[in-house]
Amino acid sequence: MPAVAVVGASRDRRKYGNRAVRAYLARGWTVYPINPNATEVEGLKAYRSVLEVPGPIDRVTLYVPPEIGIAVLEEIAQKGVQEVYVNPGAESAELMRRADELGLRPIYACSVLAIGMNPVQIG
Repeated sequence: MPAVAVVGASRDRRKYGNRAVRAYLARGWTVYPINPNATEVEGLKAYRSVLEVPGPIDRVTLYVPPEIGIAVLEEIAQKGVQEVYVNPGAESAELMRRADELGLRPIYACSVLAIGMNPVQIG
């Protein structure tokens, strides 16, 4: 079962950072919500950083502003995650450049659509 870390996971069910958690769960992924201000999201333990997640992560999906995304890229690289989805609104030229420099594979696309779900329809 693949594992995904949702950086910017939210307790607010209207936010895309929450919809992503629910979409990945519905598709059978192991989901690690990353939110330094939450202890849990959708009943799952929330982590302050991807570095706190026990075990490997196959994919990280970013639901944070670019400045925050840039700040967490180094931790993502340290964790050994190669696939990073940069969702609309999380992107910047600087973030994509830094991800490339760290050897990450930034994918500028909606990660929920990539697993065959429509985030707008997740209610």
